[in-house]
Amino acid sequence: MSRRLGDILVRASVATRLLLAALLLVLLLLPLAGLGLAHHFRDSVTTVFDERLQALLNVVIAGVHYDEVEQQLIHDRPLGDPRFRQIFSGWYWQVSDGDSRILTSRSLWDQRLALEDSTSPRELVGPRDTPLRVVSRDIRIAPLATPLRVSVAAPSSTIDLEASRFNRLLSLSLAALGLLILLGLAVQIRWGLAPLRRLRDDLKAVENGDAERLGTRLPAELAKLAGAMNAVLERDRRRLERARHAAGNLAHALKTPVSVLTTLAEGLPGDSQRRFKAELTRIDDATRHHLARASAAGDGVLNRPIQCLDTLRPVLEGLTRLAERRGLSLTHDLPTSLTVRLDPQDLQEVVGNLLDNALRWAEQRVHLSGGTDNRGTWLRVEDDGPGMSEADCQAALARGAKLDEQRSGSGLGLAIVNDLVTLHDGTLTLERADLGGLAARVWLPDHPW
Repeated sequence: MSRRLGDILVRASVATRLLLAALLLVLLLLPLAGLGLAHHFRDSVTTVFDERLQALLNVVIAGVHYDEVEQQLIHDRPLGDPRFRQIFSGWYWQVSDGDSRILTSRSLWDQRLALEDSTSPRELVGPRDTPLRVVSRDIRIAPLATPLRVSVAAPSSTIDLEASRFNRLLSLSLAALGLLILLGLAVQIRWGLAPLRRLRDDLKAVENGDAERLGTRLPAELAKLAGAMNAVLERDRRRLERARHAAGNLAHALKTPVSVLTTLAEGLPGDSQRRFKAELTRIDDATRHHLARASAAGDGVLNRPIQCLDTLRPVLEGLTRLAERRGLSLTHDLPTSLTVRLDPQDLQEVVGNLLDNALRWAEQRVHLSGGTDNRGTWLRVEDDGPGMSEADCQAALARGAKLDEQRSGSGLGLAIVNDLVTLHDGTLTLERADLGGLAARVWLPDHPW
């Protein structure tokens, strides 16, 4: 269940995520604010209530005196509140010395308020188990030697009623405020994401072929994004043109020779005919591959990373056996974790052509290495052959260039590699190798620029 919920949240739209985040904040912050306000309001009501009781206490104290003739306490000043005369009304006053002398309001009847050491406002249970709020003060009246404790009490329910009324109003107000906040945020989110919806519609139009570029009449941040995406679309169109051009060149260069050689191979002995046809099939597959790549080059999708060593293992095994028959050594030190964003067959063709070219010119050794930098992946093929001058290096990249007619090969190898690498925004450079011959270095980006 939790995994399914996690999948739903991962696939949730930006608007849904923002609304959920706002809802969580509202559900968290508004109740906390409500609790704080309710607490402070109750404190305020309690303080006002205690001040009122203190005022009534002063009135009671002002009306108390001791009758020496009757030898009793007397209160002769009314408080002006009829509840002090209503029996068990909850509003009481009491004057007591803690012993036999005691004077109470009529409302207290035959009950008494408990005496405590503290005179600060406090809560206690009065007659009929009624919660009371009590304030007290100790006074002295001549000729009595014992101080008198004067107390005034009122029902705590008065405070509770005010707090409850405020809490109901506060709850309704906060609920209405929360709804208004969510509605306001929903409108804000919809308005704020409108440019993204326009960008999505433009992308859909480009995908459907109804437009060639994205609109850039957008907020500054999205305008830059749309501009970058337009650059990507333009680059993909150039890739398509290059791929079709490369496929046309391959088809033109290989179609006729393959047909002629296939016909000639029919007259060869069995084993030779089989090997001859196998190589011709490889050439024909490469031609078909490039034609298919040219047809699908409009996708504009960057290839997923592939493991270089695993992809190149069949090529390395086959060329290693070929090198051994020629008395050459073919080695490599490719890291097992090395990856590149390239079609597997394209990678095999790039490295296969570079190794095949190096084996034709090497005297004893050919070495393949690879690594990464902060922007992409590089592969390097070097040999210990005669090498080439700078002018020859430039000429070798031209389509069909052949620097030595005495050597086998069509002269398309390096040109094919250069076309494939350029199609993927990479570079092919030719330089002097550490082994003394030629080093061909291919660099491919990890991300589109």
